Amino acid sequence: MRIQDMNWSQVEARVKEDDRCVLPIGSVEQHAYLSLATDTILAERVSVEAAEPLGVPVYPCLPFGMASTFAAFPGTMSLRLRTYLAVIEDLLDSVYRSGFRRILIVNGHGGNTPVNPLLSEWMNAHRDTSVKLHDWWRAPKTMAKVQEIDPAASHASWMENFPWTRIEGAPIPNDRKERIDFAATARVDAWRKRERIAEGNYHGLFQRPDEDMLAIWQVGVEETRHEIEHGWH
Repeated sequence: MRIQDMNWSQVEARVKEDDRCVLPIGSVEQHAYLSLATDTILAERVSVEAAEPLGVPVYPCLPFGMASTFAAFPGTMSLRLRTYLAVIEDLLDSVYRSGFRRILIVNGHGGNTPVNPLLSEWMNAHRDTSVKLHDWWRAPKTMAKVQEIDPAASHASWMENFPWTRIEGAPIPNDRKERIDFAATARVDAWRKRERIAEGNYHGLFQRPDEDMLAIWQVGVEETRHEIEHGWH
């Protein structure tokens, strides 16, 4: 259930019966030939599809994350670490005031994972809560499915090329890209990194058949739903 389809009194009534909610977080950054909002699109969609049968409210995805590594690519948006942590803390405070006590953060961007220490501190200050950070695309079962199909998978490669992350009229190559030198790209600024990674794919094919993508998606939705249902205390 998208919380945008609820009014405030419905939320007030809902939390008296069920104090779970889902907060997706994403990023707007280069994804080679795919949408700049790939991480945001996927985090919100997997959250909504996972939560729908359960009736658990899903907030709109926080679209902006920490993406300084891609700052040289036009269209990329990035928040500073201190800004991002403050935003996440404010959002957690807000859902807490609304009565939610079990909060699943569904993350679509690896660069957002530095929020983990903040979550620990926040729960220490709100001891009646349980917060989980779920990196949906690299959760065990989902990543196992990716590896089963093709272990050469990475940022902006085929593993993020879903029907809903493609850009109409933007051709996608059929070839396979060699693995980038991760160490070399990690020690330089975003502009030199752009020179070294070219269009942005880190490793592997740019696309695979939709049947492969939908198989991964089904596992991702089911695994996210399991996180909503289980393991809170």
